Amino acid sequence: MTVVMERTVSKDGTSIAYQRSDVGAEGGAAIVFVGGAFNLRDTCLPIAELLAPEGIATVVYDRRARGDSGDIRPYAIEREIDDLAAVIDLVGGRASVFGFSSGGVLALAAAAAGVGVDRVFLYEAPFRFDPDARAQLDPGLPARLQALVDDGRPGDAVSLFQREGIGLPAEVVEQIKHAPFFPALEAIAQSVVYDATITTTLAVPTREMVAVTTPVTVMRGERTWPLLESAAEELVRLLPGARLEVIPGAADHGLPAEPLAAHLRAALAR
Repeated sequence: MTVVMERTVSKDGTSIAYQRSDVGAEGGAAIVFVGGAFNLRDTCLPIAELLAPEGIATVVYDRRARGDSGDIRPYAIEREIDDLAAVIDLVGGRASVFGFSSGGVLALAAAAAGVGVDRVFLYEAPFRFDPDARAQLDPGLPARLQALVDDGRPGDAVSLFQREGIGLPAEVVEQIKHAPFFPALEAIAQSVVYDATITTTLAVPTREMVAVTTPVTVMRGERTWPLLESAAEELVRLLPGARLEVIPGAADHGLPAEPLAAHLRAALAR
């Protein structure tokens, strides 16, 4: 894959940074990768690099407010759907979409909104079907995160999202504060406001999302977190024609490139 950053422009004028493969026959398979919280475009790049030599056109991009992409406010989930549509336009207006974590929620919402999505791969989308799990999620979390960012406390916003938005144990959150990569997380603190908006507003899929006719493959790791495992099972039950793929050896909400690329390669060849 050619590792050259380029830019496109979303409907509201936001600059979206992306990298795309320079292979793939015209009209052939194409797939766009949508990252989750704290992810930049390089998160899914190893998977894309394994697919590109197979003649599959691939695109990875920085979602708004992170990496090399811009951010025009006010924010709305619809603006991120527009961003994804602008990226899909780069490969002819139609593509399969691989959505990781909150990026999976976004991918399914885009398919429901009529974006040119041929197929959706949802990898560990963090829907909260269980009422007790939803009760633990504060609908006011995005506003609280925004207040911290506006107050010049991006690190506190990062930690709050990790505790309440993701559910990491307090001791793990404290360890992350002292990790060498923590400043990179602080630099994209505004983006966690948006991920929190997505995962609280769409804690469960809307009627339009579960009624999509786009083919959906629900994916999870073999040893993932219990909430993500139960979410995958419920998604397969709710989505018409959805199939479940369990990735062997994948654990703890990780993205193992080789087994994921193998599954995507086989699916796109069908």
